[in-house]
Amino acid sequence: MHTAYLLMGGNIGNREEYLKQAVELLRRQAGNPVRLSALYETAAWGNKNQEPFLNQAVQLETQLKAAELMTTILGIEEEIGRKRLYKYSPRVIDIDILLYDQEIHTSGHITLPHPELPNRRFALEPLNELAPDLLHPVLKKSIEDLLLVCQDPLPVKKLTT
Repeated sequence: MHTAYLLMGGNIGNREEYLKQAVELLRRQAGNPVRLSALYETAAWGNKNQEPFLNQAVQLETQLKAAELMTTILGIEEEIGRKRLYKYSPRVIDIDILLYDQEIHTSGHITLPHPELPNRRFALEPLNELAPDLLHPVLKKSIEDLLLVCQDPLPVKKLTT
């Protein structure tokens, strides 16, 4: 069994409903979402001329290998209605693998851990809620420590507990 930490987010339509759909589809197709963070809202990162994102971290127990999980996630995004128009475009759902066990891996469509994790407060805040002591396999720092030194200026607002 593998443990993956995912970040889900979206900024189009009923954002909370799309996150719920994603959790249910992960449960059916990828494994057991054993823990969910609260919901967090933040301004769009990269392209600021769009609606704010609603994000949630997921601790997923899965039997899928990392590449299989990525393929499954891409299918879930498509099933919910994701359209890949351009980089940082608005989206109904985006699901990223932040960490997969302590795996360090780079291939065509997956890099583990997620290369931008230390730079994105909107990913670190919900992940810190689930696993503050988890070590980043490359940087050898805890999620809590990464959050303390994160330079991302975008505020992140916790919406639910």
